[in-house]
Amino acid sequence: MARSMWRGAISFGMVAIPVRMYLATEAHSAVSFRQLCPHCQLPIKQQRHCPTDDHVVAFSDVLKGYEVGKNQFVIIEEEDLDKLPLKTTRTIDIVEFVERDEVPLGLYVKSAYYLEPEDVGVKPFYLLKRALEDTNKVAVAKIALRDREHLSLIQVQGNTLLCNTLNWPDEIRSTEELNLPQNVKISDKEVSMATSLIDNLTDNFQPERYTDDYKAAFQQIVDQKMKGLQVTAPTPAQEPQVMDLMAALKASVEATKQGKKPAARPAAAKVKVAAKTAAARPAARRRTA
Repeated sequence: MARSMWRGAISFGMVAIPVRMYLATEAHSAVSFRQLCPHCQLPIKQQRHCPTDDHVVAFSDVLKGYEVGKNQFVIIEEEDLDKLPLKTTRTIDIVEFVERDEVPLGLYVKSAYYLEPEDVGVKPFYLLKRALEDTNKVAVAKIALRDREHLSLIQVQGNTLLCNTLNWPDEIRSTEELNLPQNVKISDKEVSMATSLIDNLTDNFQPERYTDDYKAAFQQIVDQKMKGLQVTAPTPAQEPQVMDLMAALKASVEATKQGKKPAARPAAAKVKVAAKTAAARPAARRRTA
């Protein structure tokens, strides 16, 4: 049985709904690496050294220190974090309800957690779920997890409720940092052709149809090296060219009409004006995470 990573209550007006929280997702790392010694090619050990007298500190003995001045720290224990004078430490505090379609999920959503009612909270839990379904609304809430307070969203997910932690507004970068051209001229014919291509490729979202091919490709490299073979690189992709946009769109639409993926773009005539614009356009500024 899955192990809950948080226990508390949903604060819904004057109603408290005892719940448990479970991770709704799990990362499947495609490949993992060990750090090896360059001489014997065996795993190296990572140790934590005290800079004062150069002794090794076991991970279990490491303390958490909050820096309040130069070389001045306040030691924080795990139980101290459980005693934070914060309402949301053991409560998912619903602040308000908003229309489901109003939340720009793309920029805000971080992590996903399933909520499960405790035995004494089953009826109010499913009452809240039914009310959210009938009103097509989601709950905006706050919750403290680990070392910070999170903005969160509670919404119906199948036969339970899902809690998504969100980015705070000041954590979202502005698009003003990007080099975005203004007043790009697009003809009605180009828009019509592009929307036709979208219509031809539109289907119901079925994530089980998609697979991660990275691990299989990586395994081919491992197999080649284990056999003592030289790793061969795939044929490099052709450099993107400035194409006749309408010709490329038309070819793509025709291909998708037949239920096929668009073939590689034909070597159509270059658009001289577009080529000059691309050459004159300054490179976008790079940002580091």
